[in-house]
Amino acid sequence: MTGPESLRAKSWKIGDIEVANRVLLAPMSGVTDAPFRRLTAVLGAGLVVSEMTASDDLVNGRPMSRLRCEATGIGPHVVQLAGCETKWMAEGARIAEAAGAEIIDINMGCPARHVTGGQSGSALMRDLDHALKLIEATISAVKVPVTLKMRLGWDDRSINAPELARRAEAAGVRMVSVHGRTRCQFYTGTADWAAVHAVKDAISIPLAVNGDIRSFDDADAALRASGADVVMVGRAAQGRPWFPGQIARYLETGRGESAPPLAVQFSLIAALYDEMLAHHGLRIGLKHARKHLGWALDAAAASTGVALDTLKRWRGNVLTSETPNAARARLAEAYDAFACGAAA
Repeated sequence: MTGPESLRAKSWKIGDIEVANRVLLAPMSGVTDAPFRRLTAVLGAGLVVSEMTASDDLVNGRPMSRLRCEATGIGPHVVQLAGCETKWMAEGARIAEAAGAEIIDINMGCPARHVTGGQSGSALMRDLDHALKLIEATISAVKVPVTLKMRLGWDDRSINAPELARRAEAAGVRMVSVHGRTRCQFYTGTADWAAVHAVKDAISIPLAVNGDIRSFDDADAALRASGADVVMVGRAAQGRPWFPGQIARYLETGRGESAPPLAVQFSLIAALYDEMLAHHGLRIGLKHARKHLGWALDAAAASTGVALDTLKRWRGNVLTSETPNAARARLAEAYDAFACGAAA
């Protein structure tokens, strides 16, 4: 469903798969593991996407790749794959589908040098003919819908997202997501939502606009400027897993919501911390969860108006904890301190 009616609709479809609302959690490497996706989905995100998985690593059975593709058990299971060879993309898609993926998303948007250096991610926007071969191989390999995430282009001189989107739709892609920056911008400057409108004009399948959607007003502005059907939230969900769900409810009702009470924020991050340790194992989990603790403290401080020096002090106390028990204890103390500071 596209056009004005879709902007009023609560649900929409990717192929034959219904999506509950108009807000997607963006795939973020090292962030959107199964515990984080599950929590964000429980809190109201319409669709959550796995962190990027290299297709050849998945085919070769690397344990971390299999872990990245683990389902959340809530809503459609979306696995994002990256690669630059048709055989790996096709076989990786087959493996993901066999493991339960209901949608395969192709990454042609990642700007990281270690990805583009291997001619994957947004580097594929420099060779659309090769990009289409990868898309066609992926679609031919599976029965589930295939979607595509991209940027505006490689740089300001090669804004080719509309052409790639048009050709991808002709090949059978069922949804396109566009981050409103070029690869060479990385995350500098601001996302150009208006530039995404040219993609909307080029396709009839659903379009998601991504980049710098940090508030309810941003969601409105991004939809208006881009003409997109749905929004995709990335970095603004870090430390705020409730935020995509809040935007979804705002788009449905027009009513914004404040951050959850501090006690609720604490219970969410404490549960997420434990689940991440169980999911990744203690050695990897401690390192992986640490950044989520930091983002959660940032969000808690922002919602209570805690002074920056207080935040820095507690951040240091929590993030230098050497054991899970110490981290949990210091985290609880930090939230207590933030609550006292807010009440003072």
